[in-house]
Amino acid sequence: MALEIGDRLPSFSLEDQNGDLRTPASVQGRWLVLFFYPKDDTPGCTAEACSFRDNAESFAALDAEVWGISGDDAVSHRRFASRHNLTFPLLCDRNNALRREMGVPKALGLLPGRVTYIVDGEGVIRHTFSKLLDGPAHVREAQQVLNQLRG
Repeated sequence: MALEIGDRLPSFSLEDQNGDLRTPASVQGRWLVLFFYPKDDTPGCTAEACSFRDNAESFAALDAEVWGISGDDAVSHRRFASRHNLTFPLLCDRNNALRREMGVPKALGLLPGRVTYIVDGEGVIRHTFSKLLDGPAHVREAQQVLNQLRG
């Protein structure tokens, strides 16, 4: 069952591309933008990640952390981050355990879906957005929603 607005973000601990463990508790009090994406270095995922990178200052101004999550391993994430100068953590969701726990749907029943969650400083999901074929739309949606929620 997919997590929805008003649900609490589950507790998790995932390694990022640099081997650092990331937990929601580490950003308590700040907004968190979690974007699940299908795979490193695919065209849509690259466009999405680069759009988050290009808008990093606006997310910082909104007191929001951005974390990308896919089932790729740390080596793949490091290559992806290095190749595209990504400035945010890419979390390794081995076996897609967190993806399943949060109920992120598969696209066409096969491909890992593309879903973004906006989580408030208390760990409550305040917004979700899913659009597989337009990665940059996730960035625009996240900025707009954060501006509204913080306003």
